[in-house]
Formats: sequence, structure tokens, C-alpha cells
Amino acid sequence: MKLRLGRFNHYLLGAVLAVALAGCATSKSSNEKKEATALRLYLESDYDTGGKTDTVPIYRSSPILVKVEKVPFLDEGSLTEAHVTDTVGGFAIQLKFNFHGALVLEQITTSYKGRRIAVQAVYTEGRWLGAPMIAQRIPDGYFTFTPDATRAEAQRIVRGLNNVAAKLGNAPKNGKKKSDDL
Repeated sequence: MKLRLGRFNHYLLGAVLAVALAGCATSKSSNEKKEATALRLYLESDYDTGGKTDTVPIYRSSPILVKVEKVPFLDEGSLTEAHVTDTVGGFAIQLKFNFHGALVLEQITTSYKGRRIAVQAVYTEGRWLGAPMIAQRIPDGYFTFTPDATRAEAQRIVRGLNNVAAKLGNAPKNGKKKSDDL
């Protein structure tokens, strides 16, 4: 009798552990689906126009102070998808904007060559990810920059941005492109 009871307890323990581990994996993926990231793009300002600018630190290890306008010109509301892409010597975050976002990005990059676009992300913490210089016009709605973040942080930011885009209805469904994508 003791032998069968012992086997039963081992089987029960194994089943409980299997269910518990499966539950942990499920909760991790469901937590990832709940992650959200806010993203703001700010234009560098040459001078202070009556309190409409802020000076922000870009890069954590050796900060560069950049004067930016207080109001962002683009945010996550115009974002359709984001990706972490491999580049020579590292990785970058690529953002794809909808038709409205692409028009705004094209207008800003055409009019303000030589200025910076400061990128701020708010996820578990809010911080400035980078400030790439505008070197050329961006007509296609794709904005790529190298973030001041680890690859894991970049993947977390991108996952949160894609979740927000899906929640807002901006993300392409089933791998198909939306009709307003460029």
C-alpha cells in the first residue's frame, strides 16, 4: 500500500510541477502582450523661443545636452510597427509610420537638415534613447536610429510599441500591409 501511495505522490508532484511551469510560461507571454511603450520624437531647437524648449541629456554614459522643443512632432499614435534590426557593429531600432506620420517625418527632415531628432521612450522608465542628426530627407516613413540601450531593452521597447500600435489599430494584420502604408 505504501509503495502505490508513494508512486501516486510522485506522479501528482510531477503533474503539479508541469502545470506550474506551463502556467509561468503562459503568464510571461501574456505579460509581454500587456507591455506598452510611449514614444516621442522632438526637434532640436537652435534657440529658446519664450520657454518653448527644454534642454535634455542624451546618452547615459557621457550625456550630451540637446535643446529640444517641448512639444513632440510625432508620437506612437502614428506608428504602425517597430523592429530591432542588425547593423554593422550592433543593432538599431527601425520605426515605420503610417501615412500621416510619413508626411510629417518627410516635412521635418526636408525643412530641418542639420538638426537633431531627439527620441524619448517611456516604458518601465522614461528616458532619451538618442538624437540622430538629420542628414537627408526621409520620404518613406521609416526612421532608423541606434538607441542608447541594450539589445534586451531595445526588444522590450519595440515589443511595447508594437503592442500599442496593435491596440490603436495601426499595426498590419496577419502579415498583410494596410492600404495606407507607403
